[in-house]
Amino acid sequence: MSESLTRRGLAELFGTFWLVFGGCGSAIFAAKQIASDTSAGMSFNVGIGYLGVALAFGLTVLTMVYAVGHISGGHFNPAVTLGAVAAGRLPARDLVPYWIAQVVGGLIAGLALWTIAKGRKGFEAEGNMAANGFGVHSPAGYSLAAVLIAEVLLTAFFLIVILGATDKRAPAGFAGVAIGLTLTLIHLISIPISNTSVNPARSTAVAFFNGSGAPGQLWLFWLAPLLGGLIGGIVYVLVFTDEKLKLDA
Repeated sequence: MSESLTRRGLAELFGTFWLVFGGCGSAIFAAKQIASDTSAGMSFNVGIGYLGVALAFGLTVLTMVYAVGHISGGHFNPAVTLGAVAAGRLPARDLVPYWIAQVVGGLIAGLALWTIAKGRKGFEAEGNMAANGFGVHSPAGYSLAAVLIAEVLLTAFFLIVILGATDKRAPAGFAGVAIGLTLTLIHLISIPISNTSVNPARSTAVAFFNGSGAPGQLWLFWLAPLLGGLIGGIVYVLVFTDEKLKLDA
């Protein structure tokens, strides 16, 4: 018996909340923590750094795929939903309801992160909410074109892995591991480039709390992942299956 759209939407909301809260939360609270040795007059970073943040994002998806993936498909990402529609894995009529659930879940997580972060004396949200960006708002100063290419390519490959790992021909039970590790790898590649989006809901979740140019650049982090998701969904069907490309309305 298939799950109702309401239940699937709630699964997507909860999953996206966890992705943003766990992934962006690790970047906000734990990536950089300075400890001091007063006797030696030294200070050093004891935070989790890029590697820890990348693992956190991967773990959020891995855990939620097993928790609620059997209910909604475990997208937690508008680009994944678009790719699933393009590949014929999800009816086109479910696209917008999934997107709404994902964006709402992400925004609730962003609000929760902002509220917690403001609990530390001296915290300034502007520029410190793990937002995505290009140019001066890229962690390493990458251009709009560089960020666009990276986000499209990485999202496309993310979709190919997701569709392959969940294909009926793939070994059963391991999809969550493959998907989680792929998202970890994506972050290891692209945190310095764009702070890694590959997910418009994740980008939207913190952009308006972050300020500092993030809202004005948000359009790119919808355009590039959606384009990548569409490419990945189409490529998987055309190259790796014998099915004909069709949209199930």
